[in-house]
Amino acid sequence: MNSRRDFLKGSLVLGVAAAAGRPGIARAATTFPPGLVYTKDYLGRWKGKEGAHVPKVTVEGGKVTILTPHPMTPAHFIVKHTLLSADGNVLGEKTFTAADPKAESVYNLPADFKGALWATSFCNLHDLWLTEFTV
Repeated sequence: MNSRRDFLKGSLVLGVAAAAGRPGIARAATTFPPGLVYTKDYLGRWKGKEGAHVPKVTVEGGKVTILTPHPMTPAHFIVKHTLLSADGNVLGEKTFTAADPKAESVYNLPADFKGALWATSFCNLHDLWLTEFTV
């Protein structure tokens, strides 16, 4: 399981880094290979699972909150959230366990940050989900 998780995380970071030089690519999450990243607009094989897996993002002042409204049980839970800038920098990440009451994380943005960000949510059964947003 760790190698699969490492592969997905590494692929996402490489994809973001490669996209940094191409304006607008951050908005096209479906340009990733099919089955690698899922979004509210690209559900792939997980159609019907989006309600509990797509990361919900709120921005208040300089804080970003990511919430994945997913049950947290030993058999099925959200493993990790990551906040990435469009140039591939990891601005924050939080790992969860099945014992956590919910998959919620809060990150402070760099002072005066403006631009595109990606929030990810990784489910132990239903792969990597992404929400792109701009502040």
